[in-house]
Amino acid sequence: MLDANIKTQLKAYLDKVTQPIEIAASLDEGDKSGEMRTLLGELAELSDKITVVESGAPGAQVSERKPSFALARRGEPGRVRFAGLPMGHEFSSLILALLQVGGHPPKATPELIEQIRALDGEYVFETYISLSCHNCPEVVQALNLMAVLNPNIRHTMIDGALFQDEVEARKIMAVPTVLLNGQPFGQGRMELGEILAKVDTGAAARDAGKLSAKDAFDVLVVGGGPAGAAAAIYAARKGIRTGVVAERFGGQVMDTMAIENFISVKYTEGPKLVASLEEHVREYDVDVMNLQRVAQLVPGAGVHEVKLDNGAVLKAKSVIVATGARWREMNVPGEREFRGKGVAYCPHCDGPLFKGKRVAVIGGGNSGVEAAIDLAGVVAHVTLLEFADELRADAVLQKKLHSLPNVTVIQSAQTTEVTGSDKVDGLVYKDRASGETRRIELEGIFVQIGLLPNTDFAKGMLELTRFGEIIVDAKGQTSVPGIFAAGDCTTVPYKQIIIAMGEGAKASLSAFDHLIRSSAPG
Repeated sequence: MLDANIKTQLKAYLDKVTQPIEIAASLDEGDKSGEMRTLLGELAELSDKITVVESGAPGAQVSERKPSFALARRGEPGRVRFAGLPMGHEFSSLILALLQVGGHPPKATPELIEQIRALDGEYVFETYISLSCHNCPEVVQALNLMAVLNPNIRHTMIDGALFQDEVEARKIMAVPTVLLNGQPFGQGRMELGEILAKVDTGAAARDAGKLSAKDAFDVLVVGGGPAGAAAAIYAARKGIRTGVVAERFGGQVMDTMAIENFISVKYTEGPKLVASLEEHVREYDVDVMNLQRVAQLVPGAGVHEVKLDNGAVLKAKSVIVATGARWREMNVPGEREFRGKGVAYCPHCDGPLFKGKRVAVIGGGNSGVEAAIDLAGVVAHVTLLEFADELRADAVLQKKLHSLPNVTVIQSAQTTEVTGSDKVDGLVYKDRASGETRRIELEGIFVQIGLLPNTDFAKGMLELTRFGEIIVDAKGQTSVPGIFAAGDCTTVPYKQIIIAMGEGAKASLSAFDHLIRSSAPG
């Protein structure tokens, strides 16, 4: 299973294990069980602190899911379980789980560790993933850590592609999907702090009090994506009091798989770039307030207020809005009702759940055509619908698309409805040339029609375009003195990571200039 290079690296990691680990495996005679048996045997060979016990052996734990295995410290029940082979993006989840179960200290903050250990009650988490999902590992790793630290918590990672019957029975149509005690808990990427906030209901009130007590910032950056990170670094380097408040540090970049146009870096992935950005920001004296959703921006005379969903109010002499954008929705009947039940926005993550089924891709730009090409290798058939009378994707992508035998392209098609009962069973579209209404039977719809700026909290406070973009001048200044904006939430053309970073730096320099001039003696 593992090549020599990976074994060498893994052995170095496992040398950090300080406590014996027992791997309890539930296997059968299938091919996947054979692969798991090989993998676990190789792990045991790399460390004398790892032993493997198969179901049927005295004292072995038994799981209904086969193949699966649980990790435990010797003499304790296994609270971390993998149902399926944790390879691909989940291989790092396996390594971290081995280290943490084996006594290696986690990288979580002392405050989060204390919060996890203080949780009362029984928590049985199950996370459905796909091995191609780059959002899933963060959720899996967070819940594994919680299970390691608190004996009242158990967690199982489940490969949805391997346990298709279970996925069908539980109507899992998006990953990651998390169940808590058998009930829906959450979908999509979630950080450790976000998960804790959902189970520890008193955390929001405690946070609100602490946040409101903070002194006014010189520069408060709203948003933690590339523009926000650049703005925070440039402000902090000026030696002024700088804060960052973000709903999710990294923003849309966390959902980006391959990045090949970030100058000087030939290739990277969104989560890796975000980790580097956060590490760089934290090199400076920046107050990072993550997992905080902004409810309203209130401009003031000299001091502005940023109100948060939890009731907290932050104050700042200048504000830089860098809240980025989110997936644009079709806004047709059935779309929101069936989100996560057949309507999806990430083909990399959710594509494997539609293996052998019929799906549609909405949008004929680069992202839509790329999605159709990727899905064609997994699903039975792809129908791509484009509103215009021709595709907008690059010629090389169109050529590849048209070469695929299981792809149908429909142009001049306006999607008007998503249909279904408990999950998607089709869509209705209007042929814009003839006016005729038609229906396509299918099981999944992937929406790829661009982005929408995250500026709802600024409506009525800042001047926006009809598309919701914040109008800025050449220096990033908005319609309100002392409030600046940068990145994908603004009117600056070309929504690119490298452009957002430059705009964030520019807005920060402009904010610093504003502070100097506004505080200068008359």
